[in-house]
Amino acid sequence: MSKKTYFFLILMLGSLTALGPFSIDMYLPGFPAIARDLNTTAAKVSLSLSGYFIGISVGQLLYGPLLDRFGRKIPLFIGLVVYIIASAGCAYATTIDSLIVMRVIQAIGSCAAAVASVAMVRDLFPVKDNAKVFSLLLLVVGVSPMIAPTIGGYVTAAFGWQAVFIILTGMGIAILLATVLWLPDSYKPDKSLSLKPRPILLNFWAVLREPQFYTYAFTGAIAFAGLFAYVSGSPLVFMEVFHTDEKVYGWIFAFLSVGFIGSSQLNTLFLRKYSSQQIVNTALICQVAVGSIFLAAALNGLLTLPITIGFLFLFLCCIGFTNPNAAALSLAPFSKNAGSASALMGAVQMGMGTLISVLISMFEVPSATPMVAAMAGSAALALMVLQLGKRTITEEVGVQQGADAGVLH
Repeated sequence: MSKKTYFFLILMLGSLTALGPFSIDMYLPGFPAIARDLNTTAAKVSLSLSGYFIGISVGQLLYGPLLDRFGRKIPLFIGLVVYIIASAGCAYATTIDSLIVMRVIQAIGSCAAAVASVAMVRDLFPVKDNAKVFSLLLLVVGVSPMIAPTIGGYVTAAFGWQAVFIILTGMGIAILLATVLWLPDSYKPDKSLSLKPRPILLNFWAVLREPQFYTYAFTGAIAFAGLFAYVSGSPLVFMEVFHTDEKVYGWIFAFLSVGFIGSSQLNTLFLRKYSSQQIVNTALICQVAVGSIFLAAALNGLLTLPITIGFLFLFLCCIGFTNPNAAALSLAPFSKNAGSASALMGAVQMGMGTLISVLISMFEVPSATPMVAAMAGSAALALMVLQLGKRTITEEVGVQQGADAGVLH
């Protein structure tokens, strides 16, 4: 494969990968404006984010079998068309309920891009290059939250929140045209695969029964739920409690993303000396400590804008270490069912994220305490699950090298 072809494929797959993060983060600065225009509250608007997480949870389980049965392109094209229609529907939503429904459909459509991009890495690149490609795509996922809210803040301030969804519609159209015209066929459809519910569910159940999978998948998902708590609660905290505007919020969100991205990239250096198991355990202990002090400060009215940003930065750094190692350890026991294990792990992660974002949306008080309590609680529960789950693992499969921990979801 030439360098030009290599770069082009990375660019195409990176575009597919970035669609989800942009759809999640770009409209966050518009929460207060959406609440005003649709005659609701910012907390109720956060249910549209929960709806998106629900769509991702369902979509990941849906597209895995479809991509294997019909090949990569047809399900991808259908998913992108669904995404485009739903994004346009979000722009013209006149009630909060219609916005929530459109966001669910938008997420189901975007899942096609996310799942297909992971599958096509395995199709298009040699096995020895997969870890490196996944790391590049993981960097795209990490950089997207830095760019998306900042752009969204300026767009919302200048043109209104509807313009954000018009831009997302345009992104979807551009990516669809690029995939139709230039993305190569990478997988021959396997018509022998059954799409009946029973075999699919039995396959998922076999994965779920593996002690190492459920220990690290649930540990990682619950710990990662702290990030969802932050994403769901931060618009209210920064713009309603600390009274920042959309532009400032976008820049704060971008800065905090550096903590998550930086620690996830440092993780490969730590893996040269420490095992994934050691890093997960240590990072979770640190996450619990940061979350507990953060919560104590919130309950005692000690939070200022700089202090809140500092605690969030440290908390997200811990997640940057926890998430990739927990993901790698979850998938390590599987060779035959790696696709099903990957889809199931992503669904568990998004399911936890949906639950915590819904819980936060129930609290409409102008306070940072609900968000901080959810973050601290998720860290403590994840550490408890890890300690209990490790007792059920009789023979633990490790991760061979640091790059393998760069699992993309």
